[in-house]
Amino acid sequence: MLDLKEKTILITGGTGSFGKAFTRYLLEYSEAKKIIVFSRDELKQYHMEKDLRDPRLRFFIGDVRDLPRLERAFSDVDVVVHAAALKQVPALEYNPMEAVKTNIIGSQNVIEAAINQKVSQVLLISTDKAAHPANLYGSTKLCAEKLFIAANSYGKGVTRFGVVRYGNVIGSRGSIIEVLLKNRQSAKVSITDLEMTRFWIGMDQALELVMFALEQMEGGELFIPKIPSMKLVDLFDAIVPNAEKEVIGIRLGEKVHEILLTEQEARHAVELEKYFVVIPEAVFWPTDHFQKYYAAGQKLDASFSFTSHKNTQWLTKDQLQTIIEHLVIT
Repeated sequence: MLDLKEKTILITGGTGSFGKAFTRYLLEYSEAKKIIVFSRDELKQYHMEKDLRDPRLRFFIGDVRDLPRLERAFSDVDVVVHAAALKQVPALEYNPMEAVKTNIIGSQNVIEAAINQKVSQVLLISTDKAAHPANLYGSTKLCAEKLFIAANSYGKGVTRFGVVRYGNVIGSRGSIIEVLLKNRQSAKVSITDLEMTRFWIGMDQALELVMFALEQMEGGELFIPKIPSMKLVDLFDAIVPNAEKEVIGIRLGEKVHEILLTEQEARHAVELEKYFVVIPEAVFWPTDHFQKYYAAGQKLDASFSFTSHKNTQWLTKDQLQTIIEHLVIT
């Protein structure tokens, strides 16, 4: 378990689904001295502060596009978890430069501010859409991943950067599960493709992954969880079994199947019990510490890839129904 006693942790995008869950987790299970929620949404910050009411919490209004504000917020911070991003695929296809400003330039600003303020650890929250991206959102997140990994060249051992990459979070804000749960009585629902598959991860698993990465990271690693897949049609059958399904076709920028670990990445990745760890190819900093992964796990076959439709682990309808029974949708 990562020891955060007397540490200050800052979460960019701290009022989002992950940010709120991670904040609650830290308040309950860690001895962190201070937890800073950094976001641009003052209303969500207001509600979050009223809901949690903890003296260890601090709220910074700011945007990752604003480097001076980040530098002010990162003063005396030990750990930064960078979850701020624009994520809605169709909206970003229509507003591409906004995705670049937040997801790429904003991520570089986080890097610059962290190095300037001598933050010890910085972890990027990424997405399966960054692997072989088919849309602008995935492309900007892949670029953010590359920036974070390369940033270890400039951290000089003082600031370490790492990445976690995972799939759809069950019940997260704006997800298809949230939409269906709010419309369970609908007589008719729209589905994009009957063969479509997606990776699914519970919020508890996502938090566990982040804590594992923060505990293990030496700088430059990409951590990927072994999570199940599910056909979209099975997901619909589990949540709205009586609704008529209208097939409307794949939306702009969507893939039929997703990928979490590519063949190219597998050539320099290690398989652990619950995770894959991708070791960076281009390294301009000491690499001896990566040997611990090879000692604890095994190298992957050069032709291996982790895709949602060829997964060996599948989420059943019954398992999904059990999970969503405990979800709180507001």
